[in-house]
Amino acid sequence: MATELRPNYDRVAHVPQSAKTVACGCTPEAHSRYCINNLSRGANLKATMVRTADLAQRERHASCMSRIASDQSREAFAELFEFFAPRLKSYMQRLGANASEAEELVQDVMITVWRKAEMYDSRQASVSTWIFRVARNRRIDAQRRTSRPELEPDEPMLQPAATELPDVAVARGQMEEKVRAEMANLPEEQLVLLQAAFYDGLSHSEIAEVYGIPLGTVKSRIRLAFARMRGGLDAPN
Repeated sequence: MATELRPNYDRVAHVPQSAKTVACGCTPEAHSRYCINNLSRGANLKATMVRTADLAQRERHASCMSRIASDQSREAFAELFEFFAPRLKSYMQRLGANASEAEELVQDVMITVWRKAEMYDSRQASVSTWIFRVARNRRIDAQRRTSRPELEPDEPMLQPAATELPDVAVARGQMEEKVRAEMANLPEEQLVLLQAAFYDGLSHSEIAEVYGIPLGTVKSRIRLAFARMRGGLDAPN
């Protein structure tokens, strides 16, 4: 008489937890450590959290500027001072100022924030971009005051610029218009960093410090912005 073969359900029931698989086919341990699906979701979640924090911070700083402009709020000014003063000092020192010069420049910049807060337009730039643009201009002014070398009358930079040919001027104007249009299509998270890098002259490390985001995030967003603009500029009309 043939022996009936039956599955050993007890064996199946006692398979170790680490040997069982999840939907993607990985064991739970491998899924949590190595699975590209799980890691991608984790990276996306982290990026979303960073973007949310960035936006909340920008909105908070813009609110402070509005309160300073409308109500001369000392609390709002104190909040901005606490956030920006150490970052501005570090920025000034990287531009060549010593510690005492940097502190004086920071005081000058923050006084400007207090006195001219009503000139800030949140539609044009973030508070960080606006303040660091003021800081850069103050540093340039300070350098001009302390070092004014004598220039020869025939110094090349004193000579008038050559007249631009009409076709060159038209081509340049068209390119500038296309660049502005492509920039307007960038996501805000990429646009503000691109402006900080090329309008305000901040390095990637300085942008990371100012906006409080990882250096790798700064580099990737600027790289994505370049790629997106290049694709738009290279596309046939």
